[in-house]
Amino acid sequence: MVYLHIPFCKSFCTYCAFYSEIFSPDQAAHYEAAVKAELHSREAEIRKTLSTPTLYIGGGTPSVLPPDVLRRLVEAVAKVTGGRYQEFTVEINPDDVTPDYASFLKGLGVTRVSMGVQSFDDRILARMHRRHTAEGARRAFGCLRESGFDNISVDLIFGLGGPVREGTDGVSAGGVWAESSALESDLDALLSLPGGPPEHISAYQLSLEEGSALYEQVRRGRYRECEDEEAARQYRMVCERLRAAGYEHYEISNFALAGARTGADAMGPDAMDPSPYRALHNSAYWSGVPYVGLGPAAHSYDGISRRSWNPADLKDYVTRWTARESSSRPGGNSEQLTPEQRAMERVMLALRTADGIPEVELRRLCSDARVDALLRQTYLEKSRINANLRIPERNGFISDTIIAELV
Repeated sequence: MVYLHIPFCKSFCTYCAFYSEIFSPDQAAHYEAAVKAELHSREAEIRKTLSTPTLYIGGGTPSVLPPDVLRRLVEAVAKVTGGRYQEFTVEINPDDVTPDYASFLKGLGVTRVSMGVQSFDDRILARMHRRHTAEGARRAFGCLRESGFDNISVDLIFGLGGPVREGTDGVSAGGVWAESSALESDLDALLSLPGGPPEHISAYQLSLEEGSALYEQVRRGRYRECEDEEAARQYRMVCERLRAAGYEHYEISNFALAGARTGADAMGPDAMDPSPYRALHNSAYWSGVPYVGLGPAAHSYDGISRRSWNPADLKDYVTRWTARESSSRPGGNSEQLTPEQRAMERVMLALRTADGIPEVELRRLCSDARVDALLRQTYLEKSRINANLRIPERNGFISDTIIAELV
């Protein structure tokens, strides 16, 4: 299970704080050489993760890389992993997708494409500093379908606030950003994409990340966050619309096209037939399996207690990994999780999913009194198909608060 971080973008979105640099062609060769050096150095570590045979190329914006560079990187990884993946995902920006590029990805062996759309409203896209338009996103999706992709994931953002404006009643956040009707239009557009709706949808509430342009706008009083009540209303709208459209809500923010609906008011397998389109790579993260992250800012986990990560510094990454002396190469940063931290992460990650966590395990890791209290208050429920406890979909918006009561 390998993650490859592409630390390049053509421009920065206002809400994003992930590590990336503005791409320039002369960086590509240096980055490629550094990744190959890291890959060679960590072969043994990577082979220990291959019980989950997935490759995920994310960023940043992987689709800004020249195709020949991306191809050589994929081939280098395949020499270590064998190149046989149960799932091979690449993140793309709609603005980069042409018929030729979609065909290139298909020929590269990509089985799943994750496209960051975020909205189908051009005013919102401009405010986010997204490079594409709504029509551009539809056109890109059509290109992927025409190239034969039958497993496409689309990202959507809800819970937008708005630029601050002066009104007769004082300062308020207004405009299209704060309107539920804008989200409703986004969902209409999402479910009517050419060639059929996406097999997978990730719907995220806009969050303020320190280091992002949006965070700075809030600090200066130029932007106001969406009120919790409105954000909760929008989350319910997303859940209801996607359930009605045949999606399984298998993780707090993730929906996969599934089989027939049974009508249950819950996330997960007893609400719908299990979906073949659950993201295998991300699901493995939530299950605590080992993985290796390559590239600057990428994280790794040994599946037991050791987490490590590369510094978020492209120049330092390239300099150290291309050094002639192996002793100059970085060992990265790492931490050893305590039993308490491992227990906390197990509960936190499992309760984000529709599958939940076995009741006996939850009671072993957490207080019986707290578990019983949350069950009485219906913040937790028992699955009707197994012995697991989980958070019902109607409480998904406050899942962090519920989990905090346990850990």
